[in-house]
Amino acid sequence: MTSTAHRTAGRTAHSVTKPAEAPADTPTQETPAEETPTETTSAWTADTVGQIERLARRIRLRAVRMIAPHGFGYLGQALSAAETIATLHTGFFRPGTDRFVCSPGHYIITAYAAAAEAGILPDAELARYGQDGSEIEAIGTERSPGTDLTCGSLAQGLSGGAGFALADRLRGVEGTRRTFVLVSDGEVEEGQTWEAALYAAHHRLGDLVVLLDANDSQVDGPVSSLTTVEPLAEKWRSFGWYAEDVDGHDPVRLLHALAKAVADPRPSVVIARTSTTHGLSCLPPEADGHFIKMPAELAELALGELADDHA
Repeated sequence: MTSTAHRTAGRTAHSVTKPAEAPADTPTQETPAEETPTETTSAWTADTVGQIERLARRIRLRAVRMIAPHGFGYLGQALSAAETIATLHTGFFRPGTDRFVCSPGHYIITAYAAAAEAGILPDAELARYGQDGSEIEAIGTERSPGTDLTCGSLAQGLSGGAGFALADRLRGVEGTRRTFVLVSDGEVEEGQTWEAALYAAHHRLGDLVVLLDANDSQVDGPVSSLTTVEPLAEKWRSFGWYAEDVDGHDPVRLLHALAKAVADPRPSVVIARTSTTHGLSCLPPEADGHFIKMPAELAELALGELADDHA
């Protein structure tokens, strides 16, 4: 499948400025995967961190704008994954070269927002989010722009991502581009995720990087109340993956984790610990982060909180 990103190769993307190996200000000191990173903001330029913070806020703002006309929607997924996706688009992901797989279809709102910020998805198209007949659907499908693959049934995305990486090897272009796969922690409850993880490690598909949004949220309640998926990092490592486990709302730790992930020859996973209500203080305490209700009064507060002039 040819994504919108590939069809628009060569266009200027505000969020991608450097090669995929790592941003230019990557710390040179190596830290074993098992250790807790101790980097401070000084290890990265203030400009890079600020760029991620601004992009994360813009992703949240666009997500609110998308669901506000409907009064509800998958806003929590954008709130939890905003910094992860913003970091990915700040020096790691190259539109037109790398692939992006959005495994949980309801996270597609985050991909739409990022694509719009990169100039790939026009605002006029974004405004039709969730409307009848629109390709900008609330749950991603094979028509969804801004991604190379998204899935209906959960837990299929990593298999697709492994297939992309294997195809590059068979075509003799391994090492020229990466496949980034956004996965939710609810998806690790399903066996297909682990089958794909086993396969990718066995074949050493080092161009494959998983971004695991561990927000402890799914439609039936907290993931931790339904299935014991921990310890996540240790499980991925035992399967032969390089794993980093970080605060998913901390740009410095995300930068560190992604830089080390893309540098490792093994398939890699960055486990981002997040919240489905992060970055929007106006949400009521009882808000269901999986599917947030957004009446007009609350939408106005949210848009005001995230507006550019309030940043």
